[in-house]
Amino acid sequence: MSEKVAFIGLGVMGYPMAGHLAAKGYDVTVYNRSSAKAEAWVKQHGGASAATPKEAANGCAIVFACVGADNDLREVTLGADGIFAGMAAGAVFVDHTTASADVAREMHGEAKERGLGFIDGPVSGGQAGAENGALTVMCGGDQSDFDKVSAAIDSYAKMCQLMGPAGAGQLTKMVNQICIAGVVQGLAEGMNLALKAGLDGAQVVDVISKGAAQSWQMENRYETMLADEYEHGFAVQWMRKDLAICMQEAKNQGISLPMSALVDQFYAEVEAMGGSRWDTSALLARMVSLRPKE
Repeated sequence: MSEKVAFIGLGVMGYPMAGHLAAKGYDVTVYNRSSAKAEAWVKQHGGASAATPKEAANGCAIVFACVGADNDLREVTLGADGIFAGMAAGAVFVDHTTASADVAREMHGEAKERGLGFIDGPVSGGQAGAENGALTVMCGGDQSDFDKVSAAIDSYAKMCQLMGPAGAGQLTKMVNQICIAGVVQGLAEGMNLALKAGLDGAQVVDVISKGAAQSWQMENRYETMLADEYEHGFAVQWMRKDLAICMQEAKNQGISLPMSALVDQFYAEVEAMGGSRWDTSALLARMVSLRPKE
């Protein structure tokens, strides 16, 4: 295929996601605030790089983005050099940023005023999922727009589903992050008890992972947790950003998230330890550091 697409934002997620699109035969133009990253991507995958989001989006049937947060999304989409200024009527913008449902609805409205399609499609699966083309993509938007982009998203996804209107993808991602926060905290507490009680942590996991306690976090993070290795994976600072979005949405909905709020406080302690870029499983490091010295 030679369908022209663009990818805006070449971070730890966007870089491999754009690579999968190129591998599937799409004609990919990339943009990144750091031009060196875009140049490195082109050298590795082919395609082209652009000087602005508008230039990257010009002539593209689909434009993808994966940036930091709400204001980063507004920065790359709006304005004279933004994505929307470069897209032609009928093209679809797919936003993979984990952001608020409010900004997704805002972007949907802005896109429709210009005759464009919009899908909010936050992802789960982390850097490994992006690199292996095995992400889960939770989408919000119109069915007609989703139908135009689902095949392209499949280039880097093992699951892609339309969850409802604009914002539904972001709301689903919030549920995802809330559940992860509880699971990681439970795993950290369990490993801490195992270590304190003198058990072999790996042996404990080998047994309990065959029962109802099994989880993705247990299977993929217990070894590095027990080895006190956290320089990998999904950064604590990004999880705190996501939890802040979750708690604001809970406030909007008139509900409370006591567990999420508590885990967010624990992550603040991990950051105070210098762990802003550590993997979210670093909750165990906080517990071990607080354990009384013998």
